[in-house]
Parts: sequence; C-alpha cells; structure tokens
Amino acid sequence: MPKKTDSSAGTVSAVETTFAILEQLSEMGGAGVSDLATALGRSKSNVHKHLTTLRELGYVTKGADDTYYVGLRFLGLGDRARARTGLYEVAKAEVDSLIDSVGERGQVMVEEEGRGIYIYQAKTEQAVRTDSYIGTMVALHATAVGKSYLAFLDEDKRSELLEAIDLTDDTESTITDYETLKTELKTIRDRGFAFNDEERTVGMRAVGAPILTDEGRVIGAISISGPTTRINGDWYREEIPKLVQRSARVIGLKVTYS
Repeated sequence: MPKKTDSSAGTVSAVETTFAILEQLSEMGGAGVSDLATALGRSKSNVHKHLTTLRELGYVTKGADDTYYVGLRFLGLGDRARARTGLYEVAKAEVDSLIDSVGERGQVMVEEEGRGIYIYQAKTEQAVRTDSYIGTMVALHATAVGKSYLAFLDEDKRSELLEAIDLTDDTESTITDYETLKTELKTIRDRGFAFNDEERTVGMRAVGAPILTDEGRVIGAISISGPTTRINGDWYREEIPKLVQRSARVIGLKVTYS
C-alpha cells in the first residue's frame, strides 16, 4: 500500500468519518448505531448524524430493526468508475472462460494511486472464499497481479511507485525488502508472469500476468488464485502460468483493437 502521509495535511475530518462509517458498515454487513459507534470509537450522536445525512442522500438505507446498510446508490458510482478503465467489459468474458478451465478464482486488477483495485472477480463453486471481492484494494508488492503489473511498467513509473509503496507484511512470506522486490520484478519481467506463494493470505497461492496493449503498455493484470492444497506442483509452476498468460494476451489484443 502507499506510504502513510500526514493525515492532517489538507484533509477534512468529517469526510474521513463518513467513509469510516461506510467502510465499517460494509465490513459488518449492516449494523445499528451503537455497534457502529463502538466499532469506530466514536459517540453515538456523531455516528447517528452521519448516518442520517447519508440516508437522506440515498447512500445508506435503514431496515425495520434499526439496522443500517450501505445503499444501492453506490452501484451507479462503482459501475461508472469501473467503466472508465475500458478494461472491464473486455476482460469479463475471458476471466469467466479462464476459471472454467482452471476451476478456481480469477480476478482483474488495475492500479490507482499506488493501490491495486479488483475491477472484476469470478469464481467456481469449489473456489475458496477469502476477504477479496470486486473493489478490494490490495498491496501491489504482495499479490501476483500487483507484482506482474509493477514488473512491466516503464522504469520511471515503476521507480515512482516503488518509492511510494510501504512494504507492509501481510504474511511471513510477503516481500518487505526493496532490493529483494526489485530482483523479483526483474525475474517476472524476464519470464512474463508472477507467483504469489502465500504472500497475501496464508494457504493461498496465485499466478498473475500483465495485460499489455499491442504497443507494450501495461494497463492492468489478471490472476488465478486457489488453495495450496490444489495449486501446487507443475500445475502451479507451469500449466496455470500458460493459461493466465494466454488470457492476458487475448484481453490485451481486444483492448487494443476494440
């Protein structure tokens, strides 16, 4: 994730509170005022005022049991934001086809402000459920999609992002040293794909590849992820990379010529 900056510089505390409430509501799957206030460490009156305003604007809804939920109005904002990348419509069908072949979970990521954002995700019935979903922000250095994206950036942009990234450790396997990361990115660039061996979630592996335009510009990345009990051996090291790279190439060509 991007390195933390001084939160007092140029920010509005009321806006920070509003989004803290929305994110907590989403994480809890709905909550009452008291539970939200406790979870956020804020007064009930303060939380209630924000919820009332959000409800008036249509971004929060209230159930019969006084439980508040994130409102469906966000769907419109999210859909327009995702459409702006021009990648979602092209990538969706290819990811769906890919997971049918592999039988796990697939995702498409784009980078925004130094963070990886999943703009699409699909999974089969056997796929393991984790904390990731469409809209999840992930660390570029701790994911197969993120590392494959970083590896294929032009040198100046890659250096700029690496300087801004805070190499936090999601697990004991996460790369937290800049020189080690740079060495791995060179390896990824040479072979064309990236591995994530329990670097974001213990017990999960992933294989990612960059989505490149016909001119070689990286615009995102695609990956397949699954449990270490199934993603292993030659299937993990050789076969899945071929499938992921093929899908990434197809998406890149469609983006270029659509």
